[in-house]
Amino acid sequence: MDKNKFKNPSPRIKIIQKIYNSLMNPDTEILYPKNQYKKFIKDVVTGTLERTELIESTINQHLINDIDLKKTDKLLKIILFAAVFELLFKHNNPKKVIISEYLLASEFFLEKVQIGYLNAILDKISKLIRKDE
Repeated sequence: MDKNKFKNPSPRIKIIQKIYNSLMNPDTEILYPKNQYKKFIKDVVTGTLERTELIESTINQHLINDIDLKKTDKLLKIILFAAVFELLFKHNNPKKVIISEYLLASEFFLEKVQIGYLNAILDKISKLIRKDE
């Protein structure tokens, strides 16, 4: 494993950690220490948490036969929700960049099989959400 990956982790890794921490400790305030990606991280974390119902209905609408969110691993679900939030609301980021960044970040949290599944799900939903790209 590349040691530099841990020195300056991807903002997506921090996003996943902060959403997970918020769901596990709902009464804890989310802190955003100084970081070059602080605004981006804060936008995605708060946006994902505030729009959970919209994101869930979007996933259910497009992937009803592909995923059962009630039976999905919590970390996989968090990564999926954050990625879908970005696909829906962060139009400055190309969908291929969003998908590849979340797949890279997911290597810290998921098994290879889950990452492959996540890739297929994100690829399918990104084509439905962002048809123009």
